Amino acid sequence: MTFAHLGLPTALLANLEQLGYHKPTPIQQEAIPLALKGKNLIAAAQTGSGKTATFVLPMLTTLMQGQTQRKKRARAIILAPTRELVLQVNDRICEYGKGVGLASMAVYGGVDVQAQKQQLIQGVDIVVATPGRLRDLYTQRAIRFDEVELLVLDEADRMLDMGFIEDITKILDTLPEDRQNLLFSATLSRPVRELAKQAVPKAIHLSVTKNEESAPDIEQWITTVDKDKKSALLSHLIKENAWPQALIFIETKHGAAKLVSQLEKRGIEAECIHSGRTQAVREQILADFKAGKIAYLISTGISARGIDIDNLPLVINYDLPFPADEYVHRIGRTGRAGAKGEAISLVSKDDFKNLCMIESRLDHLLERREIEGFAPRKPVPVSILNYVPKAKREQAQGEKGGETSTSQTEKGPKGAKEKRREDKPKGQSKSHEKASPYKGNAADKKARPAKAKPRSNETGTGSTGDRGGKDHRSEYKAEQKPAFNPWTDSRPGKK
Repeated sequence: MTFAHLGLPTALLANLEQLGYHKPTPIQQEAIPLALKGKNLIAAAQTGSGKTATFVLPMLTTLMQGQTQRKKRARAIILAPTRELVLQVNDRICEYGKGVGLASMAVYGGVDVQAQKQQLIQGVDIVVATPGRLRDLYTQRAIRFDEVELLVLDEADRMLDMGFIEDITKILDTLPEDRQNLLFSATLSRPVRELAKQAVPKAIHLSVTKNEESAPDIEQWITTVDKDKKSALLSHLIKENAWPQALIFIETKHGAAKLVSQLEKRGIEAECIHSGRTQAVREQILADFKAGKIAYLISTGISARGIDIDNLPLVINYDLPFPADEYVHRIGRTGRAGAKGEAISLVSKDDFKNLCMIESRLDHLLERREIEGFAPRKPVPVSILNYVPKAKREQAQGEKGGETSTSQTEKGPKGAKEKRREDKPKGQSKSHEKASPYKGNAADKKARPAKAKPRSNETGTGSTGDRGGKDHRSEYKAEQKPAFNPWTDSRPGKK
């Protein structure tokens, strides 16, 4: 199948031919014809599956049939999680829609908002934006949504992870109800499904082939090393293999700056991008890296879904990411569009839990290679493929405990009855069970000895413990000797 069979206009087909696009990917073959018919779609598509063209091409086809008439309006909105991804999608729109007369713009934070307001005054066809900045512009009345015909939520799971749910919800509340909705996400977690119910009603669900992220075109392997030896091992691998270019992922911005310094001390030039650098600097570094002017780029997770580089040969995970899906997006920077790639992870014992989750996600163990001279002092155990995070284990145990307590509650009356039977003294007759409820008054309890021995009284009618209706207190007083009176009684003499 070719793109011509999908029903795209001639102008777009010519642009795709110039870009070297000949055969649509599986997700494009399924989604583009449905999108051209105006259907709402929810697509589970991994990084590198061609999803950007999947929603951009039918969007351009639809918008070519009209134009934006009023100022501060847009006909289509694409929401993406990061500035890098916003810029990348906008670049693709310009490439695919060259010469068709449609205007698009990228809207994101970290730059002067006045320039974006000025561009919106003239009106545009497509706005590609991060949710936070687009909501700010709407609040400032710089844009209106009454002409929006199409909405795309790109990388929906990532937007929710970054805390954009409130911004997305506010934007959805202000959009026209009569619109086409497309949602793309690498994973369809519960929060994503909840968002889809609100944003994409009556949608058709699509999914690419399972485990596409572990395609054979990406050679994945790990090497175990102590944490304090990672930078030395990375320098050794770069010098030994003389890689022309590599994208190195690390967890923190402080770690990224430190690693650049460590590599420079060993004669390796590298650059880093992270959230602490200005947008202009980040864009310049990315442009230099794509142009081949920078050989080794160290990046935090902000670039896991925002860098699209043709023929990138290598991705290195200096730190293993969390959650496991982030690993899939990182290695998806290489091996794109059918090209071969390589993904290497440096794993210390501290990374063991993340390694278990990643290999469980991939459903297979990654190949391990030992580098001479870097064997770890603290070995990394073999992963557990059915690893369950502690939080999920506790949740499962809590649910199980709740079921147990419920079952015990249902059996409560029967169990209590059996307990009372066990506590009953053996040989006790039923007459004692139905004895009179009268147990004597407070005076009786106070006067009665704890363990009184039977003794005869003056009447000879029983012991003091008898409850025959007699006043035992009077009997006790009769038995007691009178008190000694010093005026009338004489003291007994000494013997």
